[in-house]
Amino acid sequence: MSGKIKHIYITSAAGEAMRALTQVSVMPGKGIQGDRYASGQGTFSEQLKGNPAAELSLIESEVIDAFNQEHKQAVSYHDFRRNIVTTGIRLNALVGKTFYIGPIQLRGLRLCEPCAHLATTVNALVLPHLVGRGGLRAQILSPGEMTLGDTFNTSGSA
Repeated sequence: MSGKIKHIYITSAAGEAMRALTQVSVMPGKGIQGDRYASGQGTFSEQLKGNPAAELSLIESEVIDAFNQEHKQAVSYHDFRRNIVTTGIRLNALVGKTFYIGPIQLRGLRLCEPCAHLATTVNALVLPHLVGRGGLRAQILSPGEMTLGDTFNTSGSA
């Protein structure tokens, strides 16, 4: 099974609820149009200013499902505050690699480790559970539209 986008989320400001969308416009050097980090309104915007790691965050739905099952929780995908929820792909394998989601070229920069802020907004159990599997921070290399259901291509061409 190839990986694909299961959910897309953005929010315009830190602390606001994430909104589910079916399509977003992405811009290199900025992020997702309308998202808090593209406009500099995210919780960590000041620390990440000019850092391409702020452009896009992804997490595997399988990790969230395992968290909920293991800890007998019912935390929603959007509560993890990542932009893209994936299915069918190991995101850790994309660190340091160039890949595509649909027509959009991306570069996996680093793991998106859980932080104390996430623990306070979701559940303290996320810290130990998500270490090493909290998702991926990616740089957007080409502009365009990212759509629910878009598939991953890790072979190097769209």
